[in-house]
Amino acid sequence: MAPAKKKHASSQPCIIPGGFTVLSLQFSPDSAAQHKVYVKEHRVRAEKSSHRPLDRTLFVLNIPPYCSEAVVRELFSQFGSVQSVELRDHPGSFQESGPKLSKFFRPAEKKGFKVGYIVFHGSSSLTAAKSHPHNVPLVVCTEQRPVRTGVQKWIQQYTESFIQSDKLQQIVDSFMKDYDKRKEEEAERQKKEAEQQQEDEEGWVKVTRGHKGTKARPHSEAANQRTLQKEMRKKKRKELMNFYTWQHRNTQKEHIAELRKKFEEDKQRIALLRAQRKFRPY
Repeated sequence: MAPAKKKHASSQPCIIPGGFTVLSLQFSPDSAAQHKVYVKEHRVRAEKSSHRPLDRTLFVLNIPPYCSEAVVRELFSQFGSVQSVELRDHPGSFQESGPKLSKFFRPAEKKGFKVGYIVFHGSSSLTAAKSHPHNVPLVVCTEQRPVRTGVQKWIQQYTESFIQSDKLQQIVDSFMKDYDKRKEEEAERQKKEAEQQQEDEEGWVKVTRGHKGTKARPHSEAANQRTLQKEMRKKKRKELMNFYTWQHRNTQKEHIAELRKKFEEDKQRIALLRAQRKFRPY
């Protein structure tokens, strides 16, 4: 009875401080060495993205370099259907990076151990992965799922480094088509927002919030004129007055001409009052 109890205890999952469950990886069935990865349920309060649901996402540490996203997907598919796999150099929140670029236009990936976010279709798959016994290793390379390493992997990477012109042209055409479509949708959206904006009697314009990283500006003609006049007044205030000698001389001439004009206007007003016999100097 004692050996049976010991065997039963050894088949339990190994949980270390921090809530991580230890899983063993074995490169091939005949390999003696094992590699340890650490998994736990992904629970981050600041995570607002729907790409990592809190009840179906598994966070994995210490993923070896020979495990690609496809290998990790196949490796964890034994626990349930995998929705997505994301490998990163460091843990962090999900970032919307816009359209997915082809491998020809992405920078070279760093080689080394990575962290992963595995999203299952069901929460039961997450529980099964966390309760997997640590003494039952997950085999990475099998006959049905071969994984190349060493010289074979280098030869494969060298062969894939050659770019076929027709394939590259298809990728570029597809990307430009999607880019033009996004630009047309953006222009249509801005046009609709401009039509919905209404200006009241005092000249206030309702400004709607645009996409992240862009400034929302009023699109009415009156608002543009007011903005232009404001900039002109600001520019005029910044001009240097009477800095040069000719500016000082012109300013004096203008001031004298204005005084003479005012003097002539006063003389005409006094002559008019005298003609009306209403002049009272004292």
